[in-house]
Amino acid sequence: MKKIINLLARTQDDILRVDQFINKYEKDLSRSKIKNLILKKNLSINNKLNDDPSKKIKINDKISLIIPEPEEVNLKPFEYKIEIIYEDNDLLVLNKKADISMHPGAGNKDRTLVNALINYKKKLSNINGELRPGIVHRIDKHTSGLVVIAKNNFTHENLSTQFSEHSIERKYQTLVWGKIRPSNGKIETLITRSSKNRQLMSVSLS
Repeated sequence: MKKIINLLARTQDDILRVDQFINKYEKDLSRSKIKNLILKKNLSINNKLNDDPSKKIKINDKISLIIPEPEEVNLKPFEYKIEIIYEDNDLLVLNKKADISMHPGAGNKDRTLVNALINYKKKLSNINGELRPGIVHRIDKHTSGLVVIAKNNFTHENLSTQFSEHSIERKYQTLVWGKIRPSNGKIETLITRSSKNRQLMSVSLS
């Protein structure tokens, strides 16, 4: 059965991000869980749908968050060789190959990195929902590289905070075909979540 949380913003809540505001009063919900619920269009502010976790609230705003009934998901193990670079009681660092998706999605529910981890009987965090256990960050299916997997919710929260605060340094390499003009230089810009599609990223000028 779904649950609905209704909150009213007071003076001390003015200009808080809406995800921070909800987390302030609903301690049982992690920031990551709240963010995911908002991105999936489960939040309304003053009876208007909002899918932006960073939206600043104002005094007397009426906040309503729907927590849907948990989906029954049966993740199937996938026999796939994963390359573990590092592992301890809290996390895994994997070298993801360029032929596998991070987690189940449309058109691919059984042959993903998550399914491979299930096959290895790895215990994973559940903050990101039934289909994305352990997934703190993602890289595209056709991209290879190191990914960090959380084995418990405490570690997941801490890693999410580090990614959010950009205290984790990430480096990317790409191959380019053809002749580039000029032959050297620097492309420097900002990337943010797309205002047209919250599941995509886009270039930002500010």
